[in-house]
Amino acid sequence: MLFPFLDYWWFYGGFTLFVLGVLALDLGVFHRSAHVVGFREALTWSVVWVALAIAFGFLFREFAGWQFRHDERLLAMPGFEPGAAAHRAMLEFFTGYLVEKALSVDNIFVFVVIFTYFNIPEKYQHRILFYGILGALVFRCIFIAVGSALIQYHWVVIVFGVFLIATGIKVLFAPEKPVDPEQNPILRFLKNLLPVTPHFDGQRFFTHHNGSRMATPLLIALVFIEISDVVFAVDSVPAIFAITKEPMIVFTSNIFAILGLRAMFFLLAGIVHKFRFLKYGLGLVLVFVGLKMVWLHHFFEDGKFPIGLSLGIISTLIGGSILASFLIPEKKAG
Repeated sequence: MLFPFLDYWWFYGGFTLFVLGVLALDLGVFHRSAHVVGFREALTWSVVWVALAIAFGFLFREFAGWQFRHDERLLAMPGFEPGAAAHRAMLEFFTGYLVEKALSVDNIFVFVVIFTYFNIPEKYQHRILFYGILGALVFRCIFIAVGSALIQYHWVVIVFGVFLIATGIKVLFAPEKPVDPEQNPILRFLKNLLPVTPHFDGQRFFTHHNGSRMATPLLIALVFIEISDVVFAVDSVPAIFAITKEPMIVFTSNIFAILGLRAMFFLLAGIVHKFRFLKYGLGLVLVFVGLKMVWLHHFFEDGKFPIGLSLGIISTLIGGSILASFLIPEKKAG
């Protein structure tokens, strides 16, 4: 492992403080008052988050190179080249970020359904997504910690790979089922557990009605957002572990992708239904990274699939599916 946790705990701590600081600035300054997030604002924030991720990737390469050149443990390894290892770490970060970003588009479909079902006003959607992101960060940290412990065992790698291949095939061929919150047992459980008012009380998740404390629809929508992220994390975290075995790279690429999810939602919510072929691109990506885990790496002498080639294949599959969605006209019914 290039970045053992005990040696780099301070990096994890510093990165976490940076993320919390950015989120505090986001909610406390830029989105202090509830308002509808327009296209221009969503586009600006999307560019900001992507630019931050790109800047981090290049800075991470410089940081890794400096660390590697001063790490006697790594320098003692036969054939270890600090510069090449740092460049590979950067490419692994960008590849993981791209995969997570693409898989996040599926979240947007679910978010649209949830907000529509609970009739959440547009001006309150950012607040729900903000707290949803906080919960997602916690759940992703747990998933990544567990995954980094399990990935040390070869049989777990095989299980992850087979799971990703099976998931990718399911995405490619299984018919899409509409999300129906009314049929969700968790919704029924929450309604039995908490008294829920059908009315909103500004941005509040709880309100008082006739002397009783009641949950508002914002809280129920937030719970569904959190549940959807847990479901998607089951696919996305193993997919990134197929790209890199370094928990630090998995952690940082995941977090950067999640941070930009809110802006991407407001940017794409109105047109996400037009990405008709994206699911096929995502399905093929999952199959590809699963095959990398269980089979394709055997074709290379060092047992590692070239990360540059991985980035190119994944970019082509995702970009090609999006391009096809706009270039191939949709067949009209009848």
